[in-house]
Amino acid sequence: MRLTFITLVLTYGLALSVEAQSLDYRPPRGPDGNPDLNGIWQALNTAHWDVEPHGAAPSVSRELGALSAVPGGLGVVDRGAIPYSSEALARRNENRADRLALDPAVKCYLPGVPRGMYMPFPFQIVQSQEHIMILHEFAGAVRTVYMADQMPAPADSWMGWSNGSWEGDTLVIDTTGFNGMTWLDQSGNFHSEALHVVERITRRSPETLWYEVTLEDPNVYTEPWTMSMPLYRRVEPNAQLLEFRCVEFVEDLIYGHLRKQPQ
Repeated sequence: MRLTFITLVLTYGLALSVEAQSLDYRPPRGPDGNPDLNGIWQALNTAHWDVEPHGAAPSVSRELGALSAVPGGLGVVDRGAIPYSSEALARRNENRADRLALDPAVKCYLPGVPRGMYMPFPFQIVQSQEHIMILHEFAGAVRTVYMADQMPAPADSWMGWSNGSWEGDTLVIDTTGFNGMTWLDQSGNFHSEALHVVERITRRSPETLWYEVTLEDPNVYTEPWTMSMPLYRRVEPNAQLLEFRCVEFVEDLIYGHLRKQPQ
C-alpha cells in the first residue's frame, strides 16, 4: 500500500512538472517571428479506430483475427460523445454496422480533415510565411494552408480548403469546402459537406504539439464540438515520410468489378 501511495505521488508530481514545463516553454521561431512547426509528427492514440470512448473489440475481418482487432481507448472528444441529431446518430450506427464496406479509407480515398491528423501514419509540416503544407503519408494526401492570398473554397474536395492565421503562438486553420464523403474514424462517425473545421496547433515542448479541433455541421450535429490531443515529433535521425500508395493495395477491391471475366 505504501509503495502504491508513493508511486501515485511521484506520478502526480511528474505530471505537474510536465504541465509546468509546457506552460513555460518558448518555441523556436521562424524568420517571421512565429513558432517553428516544421517537422514530422504523429498521433499516438486510438482516435483512428473511434474518436469516442470505446472498449476493445474484435476485428471486422475474421481472417486477420487479433491483428486487426480494435484497441480500447478513452476517446478524444472533449465532452465524451459527439452531439449527433437523432437522424444522424441512426446513420452513424448504420455506418458502424457495415464499416468494412463503407469506410472511405478502406478504398484508399483521401482521409479528410481532421482524420488525417490522427491516423496511425506520420505527417509532415513544411512552413513558410505565405503557405504551410501538411503532407500525409497515408494516400499521399496534401493540404495547403494559405497564410496569405486567402479566399473562400473554390470547390468542394476531400481535404477541404484551408486558410490560416496566428493567434499569439497558436496556428489557427479554418477549413471549409468539403465534399462530405470522408469519415472521422473507422467507427462510422461522419459529417456532411456543410462541415466547418477550426484547428488550433500549439508548440508545447521540443517534441510535442497540442492539437485542438472544433467541428461544426448543422446537417449532422446539434452543436459545435471539440477534440484535443497531443501530437508527437518523430525524433529518429532518419525520420522521413515514406510512400504509402495504397490504391495499388486495393485495386481489386475498387476495380475488380470491371475486370473482364474469362469465357
